Amino acid sequence: MPSGDDTHDPWTDSRREPTIRDVTRSEDILSKFGSRVRELRKASGVTQEGLAEACGLDRTYIGGIERGERNVSLRNIDLIARALGVPLSRLMKDL
Repeated sequence: MPSGDDTHDPWTDSRREPTIRDVTRSEDILSKFGSRVRELRKASGVTQEGLAEACGLDRTYIGGIERGERNVSLRNIDLIARALGVPLSRLMKDL
């Protein structure tokens, strides 16, 4: 006899909530990526505004990336790498 829960899905039994460790790792990678962008931008002698313009993104968005506040899409990561004149592998190295 059914338990009364007609919306039960057996696939949800294997799901889990993100742990504090997962969230910390996610925030850590955002900070590391942001630091890398800042490091490469400064080494190129480009301002946040200049990088934003080269990428077609807003300056405040670039600032948020550099502070580790933004979870950047792959498309935007590619735009940033191209604007900085570096391969994606260099932008992502050791993150």
